[in-house]
Amino acid sequence: MNEMNIRKNETLRFSTKALTLSSLDGLLTSASILPCCVITWEEWCKSKTKFLERVQSQLGAGPFIVRSSCSKEDTEDASNAGAYLSVLDVDQNDLKSVIGRVFGSYELALPADQVLIQPMLINVVMSGVIFSHDPNTGMPYRSINYHKGSDTTAVTGGRAGDIWIQYKNSAAQTPEDLLPIITLLEELEGLFGSQPIDCEFAISKGQRQDKLWLLQARPLLIKKNSISENKHRKVLQRLENFIRNASDNDPFLLGNNALFGVMPDWNPAEIIGVCPKPLSMSLYKELITDATWAYQRDNYGYRNLRSFPLMLNFSGRPYIDIRVSFNSFIPADLSDQLGAKLVDHYIQKLANYPALHDKVEFEIIESCYNFKTPENLQKLRENGFSKEECFCIEASLKKLTKAIVDPRDGLWLKDRDKILKLQERYSALHASSLCLTDKIYWLLEDTKRYGTLPFAGLARAGFIAMQLLQSIRDVGIFSETDYENFLKSLDTVGSRIARDKDELERAEFLSIYGHLRPGTYDITSPRYDERPELYFNWDKSADVQSSATEFSVTIEQMSSLRDLLQSHDMNLDVIELLEFIRSGIELREWAKFHFSKNLSDAIELIGSLGAQFHLSKDDLAFLDIQTIKTLRANSFDPEDELKRSIQIGKQQYEIATTIKLPPVVAQPLDIWGFELPDTAPNFVTSKDITGKVRFAENIKDTRDAIAFIPNADPGFDWLFSQDIAGFVTEWGGSKFSYGN
Repeated sequence: MNEMNIRKNETLRFSTKALTLSSLDGLLTSASILPCCVITWEEWCKSKTKFLERVQSQLGAGPFIVRSSCSKEDTEDASNAGAYLSVLDVDQNDLKSVIGRVFGSYELALPADQVLIQPMLINVVMSGVIFSHDPNTGMPYRSINYHKGSDTTAVTGGRAGDIWIQYKNSAAQTPEDLLPIITLLEELEGLFGSQPIDCEFAISKGQRQDKLWLLQARPLLIKKNSISENKHRKVLQRLENFIRNASDNDPFLLGNNALFGVMPDWNPAEIIGVCPKPLSMSLYKELITDATWAYQRDNYGYRNLRSFPLMLNFSGRPYIDIRVSFNSFIPADLSDQLGAKLVDHYIQKLANYPALHDKVEFEIIESCYNFKTPENLQKLRENGFSKEECFCIEASLKKLTKAIVDPRDGLWLKDRDKILKLQERYSALHASSLCLTDKIYWLLEDTKRYGTLPFAGLARAGFIAMQLLQSIRDVGIFSETDYENFLKSLDTVGSRIARDKDELERAEFLSIYGHLRPGTYDITSPRYDERPELYFNWDKSADVQSSATEFSVTIEQMSSLRDLLQSHDMNLDVIELLEFIRSGIELREWAKFHFSKNLSDAIELIGSLGAQFHLSKDDLAFLDIQTIKTLRANSFDPEDELKRSIQIGKQQYEIATTIKLPPVVAQPLDIWGFELPDTAPNFVTSKDITGKVRFAENIKDTRDAIAFIPNADPGFDWLFSQDIAGFVTEWGGSKFSYGN
């Protein structure tokens, strides 16, 4: 290997791939470096044969890896990682042509540009990449993306890999097999003067012990941040203490263990994002997760959790208090002792399988009765629940569910009527001469009382409807095709918007749907009627059905459903069952559609209020909605109050964007180090499709495309008018995200 004279304690500087490895050879103690031969473009042009003989003499007969080492690659000012060719498993006979190909990938090779040849590493058991800092924020999060197995390109090629993240010099409990890699990174930081580093590594199996190899080290280009590492560490220390306090036993809560997540129950990651701006988060808290959610659960026969906020603020990141959530799914008539046992069981199951955090009601808890409930409860018997306890749970769930689905006095019927009241009050409010702050206040108050509260009830009815429908399929009365055809027959916002876009005049269409926006709580997201050309092509009709798919049941299915209802002692007939399922799913969507109109108008009025003081919507996104309530009840200077709230919001948001947290937090120390859990996708239908990919930031040419969007917000319903082949959401997308 080429030698570089390094004086003791001298700080190293990054150079080409080959020269950087050469500078580390003999200095590095925590990992080994493979032997190598290096040749410049100038040397290659002069003496190919001589160099090939040197490779054979120094490295043997191969196989080899031929790696790029260009002067434009991995500099301190720019990174061209992956821009140039490297070739694995090169046979000695192919070495000459491969070296030429690698030089050719430089486009215009300079005389000093190099190619690096090393022997192929064998018996690899792990490989990957480690960053010393988060490149987007500059904060000292060590991130190891690794793959266990012999494929050293799995991570660098973007195909696979587990991810472990930990904060520098923290109490993180590093997995034992990753400790040597952290030690390697820390040694490299010492050698290169604490400069941010990106390095590739591999571990090979040895006879006595495994061996760690450094394959590459290069400077990591990071985004500069105004928040100091010291200040950032203090924020995390406060968050650790906050989580520890929130995890303490509470005399008014069942269960001994706490858990927090971004998706279980009301899905904040899906609705407002994992790092929402203050206006979005404060609106979500005000309208749903501070109180409304618990009132609905109590009304529907579950435990009374009023005064418990469902969503907590983890330094600007929204997290559901899962212990509170699971308490709220315990039927009110179940004993505290049995309820506590259930809560602890549910929390332990989710802690064991954190990838299920976005499907807890399907995979973790039993929150209602359906035709598979008796069978599902047998799983509790396998986890320490007695036959008598399972009987009590089943009886409570059945009693609760029967009260909700009752065709004459079901709670969902009252909530349906409240949505009609919301529409009446909406017209009266807009016709009034109230000032802006009063109109905003009452639009939001009505949204809570006549919008999100009944919506929460109808969403619960809709979930039960889906559980009943799926259980009818699971017991074999409906086929998978029947199940999907039933969903296609529903009259939902998504199914109607595509038809109305082609059948209605533009002005009429926007008068109905104009309030929708992709990001229901986001003031910076344009409404349909604000930027219609952004969402719709008015010159093109979508290829959609003129009406919903017809669905009917056979005589045999009617008879089987009748027998099923009788055997489960449900207080409704077949027609009433199917009508509840249909109405439950449809009303959930339409209730959200109507309350979002109040919310959308309130957000627009907040924009108008801010405009009076030359505040843009981008500024107002950092406002806390409590400031509007303060202005309505006080004679404070509105400009001062708005600007003060925005300034605080910007400071808090800047900190929030620098924090990395796992989707499920099981203990306070998880904020310092965590492994990202595997994800399990949710499929709404059983179809297989292929299409070009289009992302939400710039969705154009959507015909037969697969749209990738951040969430299942109804503001994205415009996509159904665009002839898309399908869509993928970053969060959510469960079997009950749309229902069509």
